[in-house]
Amino acid sequence: MKKVGLFLIGAVAAIVLLANAGPMVGLALGLVILYVAFKGFVKAETPFKKWLWGFIGVVVLLTTVSNLPALAGIIAAVVLYIVYKKWNSSSPIKTEKEDPFKHFERQWADLNQK
Repeated sequence: MKKVGLFLIGAVAAIVLLANAGPMVGLALGLVILYVAFKGFVKAETPFKKWLWGFIGVVVLLTTVSNLPALAGIIAAVVLYIVYKKWNSSSPIKTEKEDPFKHFERQWADLNQK
């Protein structure tokens, strides 16, 4: 029953991950371009270049914010990883250790019957 639940959770996570693959790529590219725009803004010496890099940064920031549903895809990837780890983990085998008092109690009961 545990495997069925893990399978269902994994299937839902995989579907969410695939559905959000596009926004995840857009978010990654947007963050890279935003980083480049920030570095260009910091290195710019003239006010026009600062304005230009700032404008590019704001436009890319708005584009990146529009890809925030990609966070659901990232969470789904984490859930899929956890399901994979749980699926492959081996549960400890329960072994019954012999109780030394079990035989004693049986022998004591046999002695009391005589």
